[in-house]
Amino acid sequence: MDINASRVMQAETNGEEKMQNVARWRDAPVFSEAERLALEFAEKATITGQRVEPELIARLKQHFDDAQIVELSAAVALENFRSKFNVPLGVEAQGFCIVPAR
Repeated sequence: MDINASRVMQAETNGEEKMQNVARWRDAPVFSEAERLALEFAEKATITGQRVEPELIARLKQHFDDAQIVELSAAVALENFRSKFNVPLGVEAQGFCIVPAR
């Protein structure tokens, strides 16, 4: 196996492990600090009643530049939009994440 195939295999394995642990992103060792911040941002931007505070943006800026934060915001907004679209169209969850009970 060449080095590139090894890296792809490692990335796929790591990605699958991250998908399996996304519900416990706060304490799962597979996530980097930057990934945890991105997930915290996504959660705060998604859950009604939560706010993205300036302190979180300041922590994000330690890992991401302004363009990356805008791209992250757009990705979160798109997924939130898509979720609102799916409900009235009857598109069922595909099992990629566990939605916490209210």
